[in-house]
Amino acid sequence: MTSAALPDRLLLLTDRSQLPEGADLVEVVRSCASAGLTQVVVRELDLDPPDRQRLVAELSAVAGLTVLAARTPLAGASGVHLAAGQQRPAVDWFGRSCHDVAAVRRASEEGAAYVTLSPFAASTSKPGYGPPVSGEAYAIDHDIPVFALGGVGPGNAAAARAAGAFGVAVMGCVMRASDPAGVVRELMREVGG
Repeated sequence: MTSAALPDRLLLLTDRSQLPEGADLVEVVRSCASAGLTQVVVRELDLDPPDRQRLVAELSAVAGLTVLAARTPLAGASGVHLAAGQQRPAVDWFGRSCHDVAAVRRASEEGAAYVTLSPFAASTSKPGYGPPVSGEAYAIDHDIPVFALGGVGPGNAAAARAAGAFGVAVMGCVMRASDPAGVVRELMREVGG
């Protein structure tokens, strides 16, 4: 695994189960990269390890795209995105899912490069997941970049930044879109590139 750079303000998490019928995950992510996306977390946790590894390899070949693997380190990935309570594997570069300020502090102390803090708002991808984290949790002067995740999309990404989030992490609004690249461009406008 190679070391990733500090995250940009937009982070995409994949979920091919949300794609429109007939859409291909690699093509969707490639179109998002052509629209300016630079970082993606490959979830697809239902795939067998060799299939996930192939997916990471395919996405790692996309010019300008940094690929992170969810939960388990994979060859070719630049880092790993850990679940909230997951024990840190022997990796140098990682991010972590968090659901409150105390978890953000713990992640920072253990050396995380960034965190997602969720849910920011009601989530279509995970209905009933919540309640939303207080906007004040993003305004705290955290030692690491904090990405607002959960219920974020065009229309409220700017509000996440205004609340104090470093950036936004998205899944469903891009995965379900008929024009994922257009959604990425709109998000990037809202979060300031």
